[in-house]
Amino acid sequence: MSARLTGIKQIFFTALLVTSVMFTSQVQAHGGLALAEDMCVLTVGPYRMHFTGYQPLSQEEEFCEDIPEIGKTVVALDYIQEELRPLKTEVRIIRDTGSEANLDEITVFHLPPQVYPSASIKVEHTFPEKGKFVGLVTVTGGAQDYVSRFPFSVGEGRPTPKMAIIAPVALVLALGVFLFMRSRRKNNSSAA
Repeated sequence: MSARLTGIKQIFFTALLVTSVMFTSQVQAHGGLALAEDMCVLTVGPYRMHFTGYQPLSQEEEFCEDIPEIGKTVVALDYIQEELRPLKTEVRIIRDTGSEANLDEITVFHLPPQVYPSASIKVEHTFPEKGKFVGLVTVTGGAQDYVSRFPFSVGEGRPTPKMAIIAPVALVLALGVFLFMRSRRKNNSSAA
């Protein structure tokens, strides 16, 4: 009975571990972008902006980092802190070439520095092809200039959900534990 109780405990703790891994909240970071409390936050020096991206034609949900498909893309940057309202903000999207020596040559989208008293910046751009890009958001006008640099890809589809990877692994693990316990029980009953 003691061995059976130990086996049941092992199965219980394995299932508990797999379940906790499956439902753990994940913080992802892409340069200055991070997922925090179900909200995409862009950090620019001491300032923070709420980042929301979507593609109107795909009718997909919002995205925080990588852009799933090519085509029309809309990104909204909403100031979280009031201190940003009188400062100038510049937004630039460049091709990720590994060098930012000649920004004009690799820029695919540019909003010149300006003040956004509404505390919201709308970026609309159509990506005609897949690729790697870098977003640059620069805040000027305070004691210092701050730049947030975040790499992203376009057209690589949606990332595989965490559950789609973990569920089969958990199933195989549970099946393995079950078969192991079953063979142990058969061996114990054969020996008796």
